[in-house]
Amino acid sequence: MSQRIVTRPLTAEAFAPFGDVIDVSGEPDKMINQGMCGRHHDKAILDFSDGKAGISVFNAQARELPMRLDMVERHPDGSQAFLPLSREPFLVVVAPDENGRPGTPLAFVTAPGQGVNYHRNVWHAVCAPLSEQGQFAVVDRIGDGPNLEEYWFEEDITIQEQ
Repeated sequence: MSQRIVTRPLTAEAFAPFGDVIDVSGEPDKMINQGMCGRHHDKAILDFSDGKAGISVFNAQARELPMRLDMVERHPDGSQAFLPLSREPFLVVVAPDENGRPGTPLAFVTAPGQGVNYHRNVWHAVCAPLSEQGQFAVVDRIGDGPNLEEYWFEEDITIQEQ
């Protein structure tokens, strides 16, 4: 059996069951630094069971669509935010939880200035920049013990452009 998932633009409303869209489009919430810097304030809910928040930098190889989705992962002990360090689009794939397993995936493509914060325990695919090698600042839980669960699909799932 095979399944095709079509991408859609990333919106806060469509992504809300899985996390937060970190978006810097529009007017900033406030101006700081003598009016020279716009602050888009408090854009994600960070949630950790223990440990501390840490910032890491990921270098991810570019992917192409259509793309085979073979695995998703989740982090039961903490949220995970991906902040691209370029304005290039990246692929965001999430799946609802269905009795401890991922349900039907949803695929989104980011717009310039968007990042995501996956809530705790949300199934999501790996980091997937679409145009060039992507570099991301990642804010997630740093602590003892495993905080990663992987699920490998038995069926063929292909992510394709809208």
